[in-house]
Amino acid sequence: METSICSYSFHRSFASGAMDIFDYIQWCRDTGFTQLDPWMKHLEPGLTDPAFVDRVLAAGEKVGLPFGCIAIDGAHIYEEDESKRAANRRMAYRWIDMADSLGATQVRIDAGGPEEMTDAIFGVIVEGYRDVIGYAAQRDIEVIVENHWGPTLHPENVVRLLENVEGLGLLFDTNNWAEGKQEEGWERCAKYARLTHVKTFAFDETGNDPSVDLSKAFRLLFETGYSGTWGVESCPLDGDEISAGAQTLALIQREVQK
Repeated sequence: METSICSYSFHRSFASGAMDIFDYIQWCRDTGFTQLDPWMKHLEPGLTDPAFVDRVLAAGEKVGLPFGCIAIDGAHIYEEDESKRAANRRMAYRWIDMADSLGATQVRIDAGGPEEMTDAIFGVIVEGYRDVIGYAAQRDIEVIVENHWGPTLHPENVVRLLENVEGLGLLFDTNNWAEGKQEEGWERCAKYARLTHVKTFAFDETGNDPSVDLSKAFRLLFETGYSGTWGVESCPLDGDEISAGAQTLALIQREVQK
């Protein structure tokens, strides 16, 4: 079983200076994760400093962990203004190039746009994904969309994109759905998952998140034969990011071993 934790799970620790990308890499190895999934914010120095990318790659190699998915913000496909779309596309290419330098296998690029995905917006998003998928494929990198914000909060929009864009995968987040649509999202979209973000906020005495019954999401993923990496994105309400990451990994391991 392959496991990972998006480094966004430690965004408060990074912001405070308590952790950096090198600490994250070592912590993942020490805690038992098998793959590195950085959030792009934690790799930004590499956009202007190739030596930083080399150091990050060397740190991963030292602990024996490969890079999996880089979660990219700020390179989403849809913007109403064409010049902004073009700028985002250039940024997407830059991040894909960095992912290639790190040997990463996936990049998460958001669809962008408003929650209501009109036919015109849909057409722009489809064209954009086809372009970045082609660019990434030349580097053996898979592009995945996440149910994250905008139109992808709605299961019907996620399915529509996945069914109409060849080569587009899904980063299946257990939490990021429009109000009242979480279980529908699980039911309709689990079969498309290529990576997960098992989202947790708090833990009870049994080690489960009392705010959501994740067992159904796991069951649906099992039923579809999911074989990708079991990824974590923990967002602890109490701010204890280290404990939350480890506890979410333990939760996943219990579910998978049932």
